[in-house]
Amino acid sequence: MGSRRLSRESTMQILYAVDVCKVSKEEAEKAFWSTNDYDRDVVSFANELVDGTISNLNEIDEYLKKIAENWDLDRMASIDRAILRLASYELLYTPETPPNVVINEAIELAKDFSTENSGKFVNGILDKIKGLRDVVVEKPNNH
Repeated sequence: MGSRRLSRESTMQILYAVDVCKVSKEEAEKAFWSTNDYDRDVVSFANELVDGTISNLNEIDEYLKKIAENWDLDRMASIDRAILRLASYELLYTPETPPNVVINEAIELAKDFSTENSGKFVNGILDKIKGLRDVVVEKPNNH
């Protein structure tokens, strides 16, 4: 498994812990990294993704609420919510990452960690988020 994939998987798990366990980002990161021994590149990229997602979480959640018709964020599976938040951050705030890579990684995470139908659900939402990319990426101070 590639280092970027490991970083995204780690980020998803940290975001999940913050959301479900109601712990701080720092507590979730400390707990996760104390039980997982990854190389510096994996940790660095994961921390960057966690920081960016958490920093932009309110805006990301607003986009998700608008896009996910008939789906209240609280009704979504917690793991799907973590995946969608992570991938939305990458799609909207990291223009250097190709959108198809982000979406494919998110679908794989959903297939590996969530329900049978999560891959399709995540794909549908992220395809719509991708459409917002040009609007959001051009905003100043988007980090």
